[in-house]
Amino acid sequence: MDAEFLFTQFLGLLGAALYFLSYQCRDNRKLYVMQFFSYIFYTTHFLILGAMTGGISYLLNLARSLFLASKWKFARSNKMCIILCFLQIVVAAVTWAGWISLLPICANLATTIGGYTHNAQKIRIATMFVNSPLWIVYNIIIGSWAGVLDEVASEISAMISIYRYGWKNLGEIQD
Repeated sequence: MDAEFLFTQFLGLLGAALYFLSYQCRDNRKLYVMQFFSYIFYTTHFLILGAMTGGISYLLNLARSLFLASKWKFARSNKMCIILCFLQIVVAAVTWAGWISLLPICANLATTIGGYTHNAQKIRIATMFVNSPLWIVYNIIIGSWAGVLDEVASEISAMISIYRYGWKNLGEIQD
């Protein structure tokens, strides 16, 4: 293994650690701030790996986290959700590399829609049953071992948060 590969995986691991910690935040705004920093590392990680769809779509995830963590009403509105979803589709078209490009885009669409419900239960459902499984497959194909670890850790972290806070307590919509 060369130094660039190890460095790239290290960036992914930093992103994974921050993403894991994000689900330990009960407050959705804090969760999105943690995910914002995670996405910075992941964007770099994917771009170095040459996974353009994953890398560029993570830029939209970065924006999504900023918007959802903000107090700007429009950024947290359903209209912004539609804009972000449309931009994910544009990213797929621009970076098209075959069916593999659908994996991160579909994952991100589910997470975006889940996030814009402002409901911690739905955020975790989108992560556990759509986002993480699709990203795991994508990460295996592109050689992001840190990404695979991240998604497994995300699944575990979401389960821990459900245990810590209780499923019923996560059902409240947070503005």
